[in-house]
Amino acid sequence: MINFQERYDLLRGEAEDFLGGLFSTGAPYGRLQEAMNYSLLAGGKRVRPVLAMAVCEALDGDRRLALPLGCALELVHTYSLIHDDLPCMDDDDLRRGRPTCHKVYGETMAVLAGDALQGEAFRVIASAGGLTGEQRSDAVLALARACGADGMVAGQVLDMDKLAGDEASARQLCALKTGALLRAAAALGAIAAGASAMERAQAEAFASHVGLAFQVRDDMLDVTADQAELGKPVGSDRAEGKRTFVDLLGLGGCGALVAEETRLAKEAVSSFRHSGFLLALADSLADRRK
Repeated sequence: MINFQERYDLLRGEAEDFLGGLFSTGAPYGRLQEAMNYSLLAGGKRVRPVLAMAVCEALDGDRRLALPLGCALELVHTYSLIHDDLPCMDDDDLRRGRPTCHKVYGETMAVLAGDALQGEAFRVIASAGGLTGEQRSDAVLALARACGADGMVAGQVLDMDKLAGDEASARQLCALKTGALLRAAAALGAIAAGASAMERAQAEAFASHVGLAFQVRDDMLDVTADQAELGKPVGSDRAEGKRTFVDLLGLGGCGALVAEETRLAKEAVSSFRHSGFLLALADSLADRRK
């Protein structure tokens, strides 16, 4: 019987293969694709495409139908990281253990690479095979809502303006900046599976709780992790004057919140016939060290 890590590595490998085949650098403007690939293919956990495929399978769907949808979401996630690292945003020099995109290709090309990745995400969904027109339309809408002015970008505004001054506002920031794309991953997996509205809501609830646990753990790692292991600067949030969950709750309170949100996530999908991998995924993200 395949264990959780083997299964995760299998799904992540499928996502890596798909992403690796998207962009050729042979055009006269190939430096753009080089910059896109530099950030897109830099590794990472690929949580979002893995989650989309896992939700699809948990709902008796064919994960191959969810693969392009989840990878489209990974394009959006990568664009957000490129822009997040820019001097006008967080001004970070390191991402996934190597120089950030703008440090290698310059700020202008980094902005353009992020812009292009966002547009390509919708092309990937619109051209995904095996889905009905209604499914592709639903998927486009789910992604647009997640990354638009009432989703991830709104969360970035709250983060830039340092508006997370208490636990309630920190939760709102997390629900938008981190949680929106994770909820979209779950929604895309449910759409690919042809799930009911109730099943989709359950999957999105799972992702919402996992998203909060993920961000709280990230805040904890920003205080406790080793930079070489984490692959990005530690302590940067505090240096920028941002109030994190650690500031608000302390490490002990954060640990308790991660445990509670993980429990709620698992409860949300406990009725799915093939929920085993999702349950293990929630535990894995809660216990991560990088």
